Amino acid sequence: MIVDIGVNLLSRQFQSDQDAVIERARAAGVGGMLITATDLSSTKSAIARCSSPDLFCTAGIHPHNAGSAGSANEDWLQQLASLAQSPVVRAVGETGLDFNRNYSPVDIQIDFFRRQIELAKQINKPLFVHDRDSDGEVFKQLQLAGSLPPVVIHCFTGNAVELDRYLAADYYIGITGWITDPRRGATLAELVKKIPLHRLLIETDAPFLRPHNTPTTFISEHNLPAKRKRRNEPALLPYVLDMIASHRPEAKTEIAAATTANASRLFGFSLAQAVSD
Repeated sequence: MIVDIGVNLLSRQFQSDQDAVIERARAAGVGGMLITATDLSSTKSAIARCSSPDLFCTAGIHPHNAGSAGSANEDWLQQLASLAQSPVVRAVGETGLDFNRNYSPVDIQIDFFRRQIELAKQINKPLFVHDRDSDGEVFKQLQLAGSLPPVVIHCFTGNAVELDRYLAADYYIGITGWITDPRRGATLAELVKKIPLHRLLIETDAPFLRPHNTPTTFISEHNLPAKRKRRNEPALLPYVLDMIASHRPEAKTEIAAATTANASRLFGFSLAQAVSD
């Protein structure tokens, strides 16, 4: 039993077979999924989708959406704060900074990040953080905020200096299928062994970052159309676990138990808690 702490279940890529995706994940041993919200609309939809004990969600505004969210909703923070009070919302985010694409102006990204950090502090729910090429600015903003609830660095793809900073601050680190990419994931494959088990989490970030070690038979075995051959989904989380285990000294079962216990502790998955016990 494992937990996917980051899945974009509301993506248009899952629109036609969302229920089947969830069932395939359960059949693959994924005992809990945290649905990632990226704006006010997706937060509302994610809350509505969490109708079973193995589905929880985040509430937040992604840095890509910060510019449009502010202009469209002057009271976005008040709306988000209200949504975040839902019992199925288990983290504030996805928030953070993305200086790789800069879909939103940097100053607006930082402002939205700061406000969501404060919201997480006020309601005492974990922060679900995106950091892409921020050159230390994400860490700086988190440190400036003072005492924080638990922080999850989602889909970590940084370097050794960034990982050391995050671990020294006692943040959790989420690892995705990025680690399976022979070219882009080489650095992460080396760094993953440095992450203490009690701070390690696993996620798909589906439908993105399909694990490169996924069997070519996955599509045919599940009678999926050929157009799905590049789509990631929570049922492929075991292949992320496999790759992590190949770069660490612990047995795969030990890593699975530890990451499941961490997800249970952070987000309150009841099924995950039963496994960790």
